Amino acid sequence: MTFSAADIEAIDWNKGDGLVPAIVQHAGSGSVLMLGYMNRAALTATLARDRVVFFSRSKQRLWEKGETSGHFLQLVGLRADCDADTLLVLALPAGPVCHTGSASCFGDEPLSAAAALGFLLELEQLIAQRISAAPEGSYTASLYARGVRHMAQKVGEEGLEVALAGAGETDEALVAESADLLYHLLVLLRSRSLPLSAVIAELRQRHAARARSDEVEG
Repeated sequence: MTFSAADIEAIDWNKGDGLVPAIVQHAGSGSVLMLGYMNRAALTATLARDRVVFFSRSKQRLWEKGETSGHFLQLVGLRADCDADTLLVLALPAGPVCHTGSASCFGDEPLSAAAALGFLLELEQLIAQRISAAPEGSYTASLYARGVRHMAQKVGEEGLEVALAGAGETDEALVAESADLLYHLLVLLRSRSLPLSAVIAELRQRHAARARSDEVEG
């Protein structure tokens, strides 16, 4: 959501003596990263810098997250709640968010199934970084360098490994082979400039079509 000057003024600043809570959520995984507070100046600075800026209640000044550690929060989106007294901030962190070194101020353990699945989006971003930087010794970079045909072949091989594991091997083997398949599929999608979200959108579209069909038949 794009905030205008009118949107900023529409926030109920009086309820919290000029401050509103700002919940920061990972724009990729959906994980809740931290809670801070903003006043008008902090919100204005956040929008101007495209980095999350809070009002520090202890220091009594504006505080840009990462100004000391370098672990900034890149702004992706922002919206107010239904009462206009709380902000939801979508951001991409440039490193650990918590001062303890954890990815979130609420700990590293995923608190929901959605957060756990969000790791696929983090892996997708890591794959893109490895392909772009092509560091020496990177399996991802070397796989990508061999071309789309080789990547497609690897997906086929891993798919067969999954089928064989499912037909007669242990649960652990099936999980391991499935992980290999998902990884190689992500690399293949990246080689075609296709995000995982496109596959998810296709699945959602099919689900919606099936639901409509069931309603008609019912």
